[in-house]
Amino acid sequence: MERNFIDAVKARRSYYGISKEKVVSDERIEEIVKHAVFYTPTAFNSQSGRVILLLNKEHDKLWDMVMEALRKHVPADKFESTEQKINSFKAGYGTVVYFEDEDITKGLQEQFPSYAHNFPKWAEQANGMLQYIVGVSLEQEGFGASLQHYSELITEEFKKEYNITDNWRMVAQMPFGKPTMTPGEKDFTPIEGRLKTYK
Repeated sequence: MERNFIDAVKARRSYYGISKEKVVSDERIEEIVKHAVFYTPTAFNSQSGRVILLLNKEHDKLWDMVMEALRKHVPADKFESTEQKINSFKAGYGTVVYFEDEDITKGLQEQFPSYAHNFPKWAEQANGMLQYIVGVSLEQEGFGASLQHYSELITEEFKKEYNITDNWRMVAQMPFGKPTMTPGEKDFTPIEGRLKTYK
């Protein structure tokens, strides 16, 4: 039975144990991501979020790219834990890579100079919503996902590999796959210090 929205929000977690086992068709995955890109709200209807969906060998290629980039920064005698971490992402079924089209943001800054300083922030907020919608939607289908940030290490090589234009700024990577373990209990800061209601 499909969860309602609040139940889906409550159920969403970061999964670090994932596998390549097929959960739904590649076409269904693409449909989920497509709907998220299409319907996520954006300031001034900018629609500046961009996504690349990597499946199968293309997913593996991304995490090999991250691994080799990290070898240049992490000492060899301390690399084992890093290697295990990256291999845990590679063990998944696919990766959603998030971008922002900065030409759109710059165009809005020029068109509406009074709000210029806000457009980059609004773009980030919208991209966060896009990431969240994709993550929750994938979990609804039976996948587990997590959000990673290796953009600075791989942007140049990734753009060259996939012929990505300079105006696309990489934001994050979301590896996903069939969960192989259940996340631990989540700690919550008391709501009394986080929400105030005035009537």
